[in-house]
Formats: sequence, structure tokens, C-alpha cells
Amino acid sequence: MSLNAIMNTATSGLTTAQTQLRVVSDNVSNVNTPGYVRKIADQVSMTSQGMGAGVEVARIRLATDRFLQAASLNAGAEAARQGVRHELYDRVQSLFGDPGGTTGFFSQVDAVFSAFAASAEDPTSSPRRQDALFRTQALFDEAGRIGGQIQAVREDADGRIQSAVEKANNLLQQIEGLNLEIARATVVNGDASGAETAQSALIGQLAELMDIRVTTRAVGGVSIRTGSGTLLAGEGAATLSYARAGTVTSETAFNEIWVTEPGGQKRSLMDTVVSGEIKGLVELRDIEAPATAERLAELIARVADQLNRAHNANSSVPAPASLTGRNVGQSFESAIAGFAGQTTVAVTNAGGIIQARVDIVFSGATMTVNGAAATPATFLTVLNAQLGGAATATFVDGQLTIAAGAGAGVAIADDPTSPSNKAGRGFSHFFGLNDLISTDRPAFYETGMTAASAHGFGAGEALSFRFTGESGSKLRDINVIVPAGGTVADLISALNDPATGVGRFGEFALAADGSLGFTAYGNPAPTMSVLEDTTIQVPSGVSVTELFGIGAGVRASRADGFSLRKDIRQSPAKLALAQLNLSAAAGGSALSIGDGRGALLLADAGEQAANFAPAGGSSGGLISVSRYASELSGEIGGKAAAAKNRNDTAAALATEASGRQTAYEGVNLDEELVLMTTYQQAFNASARLIQAAKDMYDTLLGMI
Repeated sequence: MSLNAIMNTATSGLTTAQTQLRVVSDNVSNVNTPGYVRKIADQVSMTSQGMGAGVEVARIRLATDRFLQAASLNAGAEAARQGVRHELYDRVQSLFGDPGGTTGFFSQVDAVFSAFAASAEDPTSSPRRQDALFRTQALFDEAGRIGGQIQAVREDADGRIQSAVEKANNLLQQIEGLNLEIARATVVNGDASGAETAQSALIGQLAELMDIRVTTRAVGGVSIRTGSGTLLAGEGAATLSYARAGTVTSETAFNEIWVTEPGGQKRSLMDTVVSGEIKGLVELRDIEAPATAERLAELIARVADQLNRAHNANSSVPAPASLTGRNVGQSFESAIAGFAGQTTVAVTNAGGIIQARVDIVFSGATMTVNGAAATPATFLTVLNAQLGGAATATFVDGQLTIAAGAGAGVAIADDPTSPSNKAGRGFSHFFGLNDLISTDRPAFYETGMTAASAHGFGAGEALSFRFTGESGSKLRDINVIVPAGGTVADLISALNDPATGVGRFGEFALAADGSLGFTAYGNPAPTMSVLEDTTIQVPSGVSVTELFGIGAGVRASRADGFSLRKDIRQSPAKLALAQLNLSAAAGGSALSIGDGRGALLLADAGEQAANFAPAGGSSGGLISVSRYASELSGEIGGKAAAAKNRNDTAAALATEASGRQTAYEGVNLDEELVLMTTYQQAFNASARLIQAAKDMYDTLLGMI
């Protein structure tokens, strides 16, 4: 070997040792830097004409392991998903208060019925009446507050989705910019480890927003795709777009989150991700919070309905001068048809003595009023004739009103052995003539209508539906036109039409009680929501979705619409705690001030079975209000606990995966000390070899 070859070999060793020491120095100085990945200088031998010619550093790379990295990114995405779900659902759960405490929402439900039980003990006590009314109003106020706060949580989640989308766009731009820098360094065999470390930290932040797959490019840098393969970076940066909804209500239809790939292909992001913060926010906003809101609304609607059922069977003393019902959402002919059983409308004086009495016997489409035959079309005329001027019945804008003459009052009671009934409600209850709780919208959807009933909507009016898949991405928007046919059967046929209706996704069906249910096709079945409804029924003014409760949003919106009837709130003496005695002798009082039987009915309302509709994942069914409230309380607490457990488990897995990755990729001072000693010795050896070559040069020169 020539002296020049020896000198070159020693010089290469010296340079390589310096590079290795610099790499070790960088590692040691960043031992406590979060996210820092240990550098490795790959040292290789050089040959010339088959002979060793020294060493060199082929490249400086990061000590990464793609399997550990993938495990850490996936675990981090799932931890972020479960973290936001737990955080926001914990906020929802806290709205209801302590389920076992005395001040929580569910304890207020029992307190209402207990207050009416206390009123039954002393029906004439004004303080007890006021306490019962105060607790009742407080319950519905609290339900409205909770319903509004649930929507506020959803609005917060929606805003955070937009922020997450903006953050993802920024991260993708930075990652793609570093891809170019790394590629340039790779081409010239430069040190790209700094850029790679920065890029690795950015990838970790992106993985918290959505689950991603990372692959290394041959030219340097990385290619990033979503779990289902949508390209996010590597050939340019993808662009995510989302427009938040603004003020969120239970009926808000949210926009899609779109991702436009570098090649221009536009896809729904939610079709391509299964975890990450964005996924968790969408799940909470679109599934978990709405389900809780719908369950709350169903509970509070049935509480109101059961209180109204009892109150309609009662009367105040003296009886009210007039009874004005709620908007039944249909024509009077349709509303009065289909009743069975018997009821009595009585006009009483201030002393509770019956002045006029009308006994009504229902039998489907026919009926008698004090023995006089009537039909749905002639019922009001016959009723007014039989009342003989003592009272007058009118029906305006979907509301039935029965008003007595001056100084008299109106009381209604069903026959005890054959009570009137339609769709599970008595005559007074169905029309809401003596409701205790009023509402500004339809609160129950057992309309009692049949397929042959006139629906009352104008031909050409429209309503729009949106169907979304399991991931939350939009499948299709469908606009349905009200047909020329005026029956409920015609309307259902238009809704179920496969070409112009929703028939490709599911089927509407009318139940025996007049409720309209929707069954979606497929497993998993798509979710239906209402985008817009411009239909208006004559004479009630309600829409199709309001009348039949189509869509979870409409049903959930009921929670903030209930309040204690205004005249009773202002005058507790008008609270109906007595019952009309249909067996009272002529000239005898049929209403007594000390009668507390009606209060007992109100107190017992919480234990009476009610027909709860399916809501928020619950199948509903025949169950008491108190039991439903108890089950809902346990479910909300159970879901909050489950969310916490999932969050803790996901966080533990993420910590373990990150720990293993750090153990492999992080800096170990003992190892770096060994490497520093090794390369110092290598440096010294190369320096001694150079000194030896110099001595040999000097000897040769001295021989000349």
C-alpha cells in the first residue's frame, strides 16, 4: 500500500470519526428534548481496485422503527378520539347533576309527584298547591336548560371540528414543505435528520386528529394516507374543508367534511377515518349528544302527558269558565273520528251544581250526543244544540274550545266503566281541553289518524331528507313533494316512492294509534334526518315533520317547549284537584272544594304505564315515567363511566406504545457514552496513522 493510500485511509477515518462524534454530541444535547429521535450515522467501508480505501458516513438517519411508529400513531389517534368523547360527554352528564342526590334533575321528577301527593292531603292548602306548581315549573325549566346546554356542547364540538380541520391543513402544508427539504438533502447526500425530526413531530400531531398510515418515499420524506387510503401528503398536500353550522339546535343539519387529494379527487373525510379527534367530535356531535337529547325530550314529554292525562280527568272548583285545547294538528272531522267509549260535558254553577249535561257515546265514525245521532262533520252542531246555550263549542286553528255562559263553568269526565278513548287518550286529554302543561309544538305523535284520514297539506309542498352512513358521511339528499291525493295513505305512498321518495333507504308505516314510524333498510342502517320542511297543514299550521315527529331532531326539540299553564301559574286555585261526580243527585253539588281525588291522580301519574316511543337507542315501550327516568339516569351515568373507561384504556395503550417507541428511538446516555468513547479512540487511531505516515514521509525525504 502506498503512503498516499495510507494517508487517505487515515484521513477518511478521521473525518468519519468527527462526523460520528458530532452525531453523538447532537444526541446527548437533546436527551431531554420531547419528540427528539436519536440520530444514527451509517458508516461503510470504501474500496479502490479491490483494496480497502478507508471508511465514510453513507448517510445520517433517524433511529425509527416503522412498526413501533405505526403502533404509536394508531394508539395516539384512538386516545385522542376517546379523550374528546369522554371530555364532552362528561359535560353532558354533569348537566343532569348527581343521580343519587336530592338536587339532581332526576330527583326533581320524583319531587313533582310527591308535591301533588302532599296536596291531596289538604286540597284547600294554597301553599301546598304553590309548592306543587313551583316544582312542576322548575322541572320543565330545568329540562329546557339541559336541552339547550346539550345543543351548546354540540355547537362546541362543531367549532372544534372546524379548528381541527384548519390545524390539519396547516400540518399537511408543513409536512409537504419538509418533504421537499428532505428530498433535496437526500439528492446531495446531505444531513436531513433535522428536517426529519421536525416532520416526525408534525406527523404525531396530525395522527391525533385522524388515523393515518405513513410510508417512507425512496426520494426522501414520507407519504401519508388515511386509514382507507386517501392521499394526504407525499405528492402535494391535500386540502380539508368544512363550514361550521353556527348556532346549533336539535334540528341542525351539519355540513360534510371534505378532503381534496393532491390530484383533485374530492372525498368525504368521514368515509376514510375511524379514529382521531375529528372522529370523536363527530361521534359526540351526531350520535351521543343527540341520543341523550332525544331521550330527555321523550321523558319530559311523557311527564307532561301523564300530568295532563290526570289533570284532564279533574276539575278545579269552581269549574273554569272555558276550556281551550291544544293544537291537535288536524281538522276537527279527522280528530273527532275514531273515538270509542263515553264522556260527559257538564256545565256547573259557582256552587258546583250541574246546570246542563251532555253525555256523548262514541263508536268510531258515529256517535250520539244525549241520544242524538251525529257524525264527525255534524258533531259540533249537535253538541251545541244539546248544550242549549249553556255553553258553546268551537274549533279554530286546530284547537277545540268549550266556553260556558256567564257565571258558569265547564267540567268534563269520562264514564268510569267505559271511558272515551282514541290512540290511548280520553276525549278531554286528546284535545288537551284541561291540560296542566302547555307546549308550543306537538308533543306526542299518536295522532289517531288512519290511512283514509285527510292529511290537510297542500299539493306541491315539499320536505327534504338527508341519509347518512354509519361513518356520518352523506349518502343522499331527497326532496319529497306532497302529492295531489289528500289522504294519509297518499302521503305515505309519496314518501315511500323508490324513485322520488325515500323508498331506497327505508319505509314509512302508519301504526294503529296514528303514529308514523320509519324503518331503515340495511345493516348497519342509514340515519335519516330532516333538512327542510316547508309544508303547512290547514287548519293547524303545523308541518308534516311536526305532526308525525319525523326525525330525531324534531322529537328532541320538544324538551324546551313545555311550561305550566299560564292561568294556573298565576292563580293556583285553578289547579284541578277535584273530580266531577257524575252520580250526583239533581240539585246536588257535583264538585267539592275539599275533594282531593284529582290530586291523588296527579301524584300517581308517575307510576302509570306510558307508551314511550323509541328514542336515542332505547326501544321504548310500556313503562312508567318514574322507571323510565330511573333507567335514563342509570344509562347516562353508565355511558359517562364507559366513556371514562375507554378513555383511560386508550390513554394507557397510547402511553405504552409511545414508551416503547421512545425506548427504541430515544437517546440512552450510557449507549451514547460508549459510542463517544469508541469514536474518540477511532479518531485517535486515525490521527496516529496520519502521524505514522508523516514519519514515513520524513524518513523517505531524509534518504534522498
